[in-house]
Amino acid sequence: MTRTLGVFGGSFDPPHVGHVLLAAYALSVGPLDGLLVVPTFVHPFGKTLAPYAHRVAMCERAFGLLRGATLSRLEEELGGPSYTVRTLEALTDAMPGTSFRLVVGADVIGDVARWRDFERVSALAPPFVVGRGGHVRPFGIEPLDLPAVSSTEVRARCARGEGFEGLVPREVAAYVETHGLYRA
Repeated sequence: MTRTLGVFGGSFDPPHVGHVLLAAYALSVGPLDGLLVVPTFVHPFGKTLAPYAHRVAMCERAFGLLRGATLSRLEEELGGPSYTVRTLEALTDAMPGTSFRLVVGADVIGDVARWRDFERVSALAPPFVVGRGGHVRPFGIEPLDLPAVSSTEVRARCARGEGFEGLVPREVAAYVETHGLYRA
């Protein structure tokens, strides 16, 4: 029998409750036997990110309690810009006999025209798309809207010295505070 793994990639800068809820939802109702959480190593669109080691540590804290979720550092191993197609090709080569589903929020769908070879991405890992509050839910998206929270909002609140309780898992909030991340 073929094993199906979800691949949930992202900057996770920082991982917020919407990310965790999406992962939990995909594991609970999706056609998945497990979920690989894959932090972006180098953003392909040149976006400045917190250091990779910090984002990995926050992902360990955010997703660590989800049974079936595993953190993957594959994009670090591949080096260079993180292109989903390259990641999926590497996973396919490394795990023959495994099928993949790309787990994404509806907010990502508007950007697929900018992705490298999205047709190939879809062939390697048909998307499992979950709605997200504040974003249009096209036909075929799972019937759930996740909270309208974003990493951009969390970083902006940190930079302004505002609280961000309830927007990120508490262990991630403690990590951000301890390491002084996202301050102006």
